[in-house]
Amino acid sequence: MAHSKALLVLENFIAGKFVPCSSYIDSYNPSTGDVYCSVPDSGKEEVEAAVRAAKDAFPAWSSKSPLERSRIMNKLADLIEHDLEEFAQAESKDQGKTITFARTVDIPRAVHNLRFFASSILHHTTECTEMASMGCVHYTSREPVGVAGLISPWNLPLYLLTWKIAPAIACGNTVVAKPSEMTSVTAWMMCKLLEKAGMPHGVVNVVFGTGAKAGEALVCHPDVPLISFTGSTLTAQRITEKSAPHCKKLSLELGGKNPAIVFDDADLSQCIPTTLRSSFANQVRSYVKRAQAEGARILCGEGVDSLDLPAGNHKGYFMLPTIITEVRDESCCMQEEIFGPVTCVVAFDTEEEVVERANGVKYGLAATVWSSNVGRVHRVARRLQSGLVWTNCWLVRDLNLPFGGMKASGIGREGAKDSYEFFTEVKTITIKH
Repeated sequence: MAHSKALLVLENFIAGKFVPCSSYIDSYNPSTGDVYCSVPDSGKEEVEAAVRAAKDAFPAWSSKSPLERSRIMNKLADLIEHDLEEFAQAESKDQGKTITFARTVDIPRAVHNLRFFASSILHHTTECTEMASMGCVHYTSREPVGVAGLISPWNLPLYLLTWKIAPAIACGNTVVAKPSEMTSVTAWMMCKLLEKAGMPHGVVNVVFGTGAKAGEALVCHPDVPLISFTGSTLTAQRITEKSAPHCKKLSLELGGKNPAIVFDDADLSQCIPTTLRSSFANQVRSYVKRAQAEGARILCGEGVDSLDLPAGNHKGYFMLPTIITEVRDESCCMQEEIFGPVTCVVAFDTEEEVVERANGVKYGLAATVWSSNVGRVHRVARRLQSGLVWTNCWLVRDLNLPFGGMKASGIGREGAKDSYEFFTEVKTITIKH
């Protein structure tokens, strides 16, 4: 850890120590547009050191009982929760989301991730069968894989980083994590708590930097047998190519173009506020201009209304929530993921029509359906090509159940059982008696 008068300077966390880097990249405060943080621009050398530390720590950590690992994880959760306000303020400043969202969603969910997997690892069962005629009993055993490479995105920094770290270490793996270089601060803050939580050195290593340098070095490393990645479909394609020679296990949670289907019998008092939150939760002007060029109509927001900002925020990355109508299904705004406060509103006539149009994109991460007709809710949910379908709600999650997408939205699932299976290898043992 180091400070200058104006800048926060982050350091990599390797083998239980903060380690400076030979070069750094600027990280910006999105509310002001000013540089406020220097992030390590790590590459092969730093990743090599982190993987070596994780590999050295693996035998002792994987030999600990699930209960021992669980206690350390719960202690880390307690420490983050104790500093919740500090984490929330940092997440808001670093990522640009509201302090309220960071305070009520991001940081509490990070705490819950750790506690959930600390508990679930104590309750998994294995299979056993008997072949009496052969005098044999068969059973399965699950073992940790080794060093897990974890790459998390910018939109939910600590939330999604802990969603990967927690199941990985609960299962007995050690990790090398690479957060987004744009939102690295809360990962660095978490590292400062690991020693106090009792985490052995080398179990959790965090290397900061870009995907092109640090991320690729991690993906290509021969001693990292599995990669869990959340990010763009394009980056996932490169990860798949680079991992193929090593036959690595991959979990890829990718982009989405999530339809919100509102039928004429929907309860609008619930639907409208929830759909607004789901549509405008992330803070892309080019899409709006392209939509206008294609003949769409901008109802409000970008290019229609003025944005009045305080003097200190004139260079910040602000954009008005924007609603687009009269847009064709083949438009880029209907087909591509827009990580900004832009929503397209289009009408439909029949259930058959809306299902076909909702499925007419390459993604299949999530969808919402709003209707008071129970039969319709079940019919539409079954037919939608999405890994998750929320009906008359949004973002309600039971972490026991799978999370992940279809089509170009990813490979694999995450959740209690699915993460356990991904972060372990299964073997069948036969005993003849």
